[in-house]
Amino acid sequence: MSDTPLDLNGRSATSPPSDNEPRYLDVNGAILLDETDADDMDYAPAESEEDDDLMDDDYNDGEFHVSREQIMQLLGHAGLRRIFADHTTQRRAPLDDDDDSETDNTGYGGLGARRKRKGRKAFEKPPSAEGKKLIASGTFGANERTVDSYKRKKRLTYRLMHRELGLGCSGRQKLRNNVISQGLIPSSKADTIIHYNARCYSGQFSNDGNFFFSCAQDFKVRMYDTSNPYRWKYYKTVDYPYGQWTITDASLSPDNKFLAYSSIRSVVCLAPTDPSDNSDPHLLDFSNTGFRDRRGFHTYPYFGIWSLRFSGDGREIVAGTGDRSVYVYDIEKQRSILRIQGHDDDVNAVCYGDPNSPHILYSGSDDTTIKVWDRRSMGDGRCAGVFLGHTEGLTYVDSKGDGRYVLSNGKDQTAKLWDLRSMLSPRDANSIDINAYTTGFEYRTNSYDETEYRPHPHDRSLVTFRGHSVLKTLIRCHFSPPGSTDSRFVYSGSYDGSVYVWNMDATLAGKVDVLNATRNSRPRDADLLAETYDFIGRNGGQWQTCVRDASWHPNAPVIAATSWNGWGTSLGTCTVHTWNDGMEDDEGDPAMGQRVNSELKHDPELYGSAERRPASLFRRHRRRLAEDDE
Repeated sequence: MSDTPLDLNGRSATSPPSDNEPRYLDVNGAILLDETDADDMDYAPAESEEDDDLMDDDYNDGEFHVSREQIMQLLGHAGLRRIFADHTTQRRAPLDDDDDSETDNTGYGGLGARRKRKGRKAFEKPPSAEGKKLIASGTFGANERTVDSYKRKKRLTYRLMHRELGLGCSGRQKLRNNVISQGLIPSSKADTIIHYNARCYSGQFSNDGNFFFSCAQDFKVRMYDTSNPYRWKYYKTVDYPYGQWTITDASLSPDNKFLAYSSIRSVVCLAPTDPSDNSDPHLLDFSNTGFRDRRGFHTYPYFGIWSLRFSGDGREIVAGTGDRSVYVYDIEKQRSILRIQGHDDDVNAVCYGDPNSPHILYSGSDDTTIKVWDRRSMGDGRCAGVFLGHTEGLTYVDSKGDGRYVLSNGKDQTAKLWDLRSMLSPRDANSIDINAYTTGFEYRTNSYDETEYRPHPHDRSLVTFRGHSVLKTLIRCHFSPPGSTDSRFVYSGSYDGSVYVWNMDATLAGKVDVLNATRNSRPRDADLLAETYDFIGRNGGQWQTCVRDASWHPNAPVIAATSWNGWGTSLGTCTVHTWNDGMEDDEGDPAMGQRVNSELKHDPELYGSAERRPASLFRRHRRRLAEDDE
């Protein structure tokens, strides 16, 4: 062994290093590029019979000889390496929140196991590559063709001029119309604010745009004539006679003649929409499966309905329920003809995959899965496929209507786009423990901690949309309609009081700020506020908005947002937002921002003083509590 002192790489310490010579070597002689790479590596000393024999011989000679290879092995040990690194290398700065590294040094076994990034670092940064492919494919809207070599941002007036000139073939003119509709995203300024004395849970336009309904917590469904989307007319109101907590969902028949609406019960009300028909609604008992027990009761009488949808032919209604099931009700037979038990928790959302066929069903559950059911091949009761990717429960699912693309909202604060061709088979899904990838987040009482987010390792979604808040209630998302938006966007309500509109590549296309549009739009009413649990002692001191649902008119640039709204989100609104080219006001009649009651009548009390009256409020609340105790 030479007496010449050696450095860490085994060369003479007195000789200057070569420019092309590496600074460090690992135990196997592999080259590490620099000190940073060396600091990122962990090593364990290799042991072999030859090394043991060599050590024994050295001890027997009375001298202790250490080879260069053994020195390098010892220095490669994780603990010793860190000691020497204090003097030979500069310490590496700890990872911060912006570091995108996916590796973590985890001890003495060489390079540590890969650790998944968590929190915001794990978010896919828009634009999404898959989303850009979808946009380029033409499936979600048309793409403008280049007409000249000069690239410039084309304003609406420029596009209208080319359309009026009628240049090009009919296909080129149709393309211009589609591109024009893509830019007409409604603004935050509300044309009309419809106030309710109860929280508003959902509201949707009919497929032809001539009808709109809204569901409120006072167990009433209001119907409106929207054949002129800019001037609504009140139609009628129907009640749920013995509902529990709220009206959870409603669905309009394809011919607009009947409205089905549900509560946290197994009975669905079916009411005619004809304003001259004041008959009581028909009661559809979904627990009636055609079988009764020995006492004469239906087999499954105890469950609530969270979601329901009419089939495309209007003969059936599918429902997602609190007993972890999906029911299909035949209106003519007046009983449920199918009960699907395929989830491990509440089924919060259901829909048909194709309006032209009742065979394909989608269901989203609190067990974090979306399942696809084909009624033509359910002899063994198994689903046709499973979508995995959400790490918390589902709040809504929506179908594009083409039997291929599905959109979902989840309590993990994401909306996701899915392709039916990429779903997992039931066999593969059953081999995965879905409970291993969820925290069971309680969205009704807590805020979501993004720092604890971890992506699902079996995520099959195409695009993930972020920015909105899915809290407190089952917030809904939708595909934008082909007529008024060229199917270009997806959009969702949000707990922060906005409607988020995304392009298919997950970039934000626009946002409708319902909170600012409605802020302080009605005075405090002590009698109403004392009834709400959110007001007393918590958030009643400020105006709050949670947009639970939104609906884009199929033929006009109009969005109707239904919200929990008011002091402490105690009441409700339905706000009508139109595209107005960024203007805060217009010359039309009625003026923008008008406040009306549930029957669209001007109510002077809505323009009253918003002066605070907390003392009177609390006295009344205490008096009511005392009366309840008595």
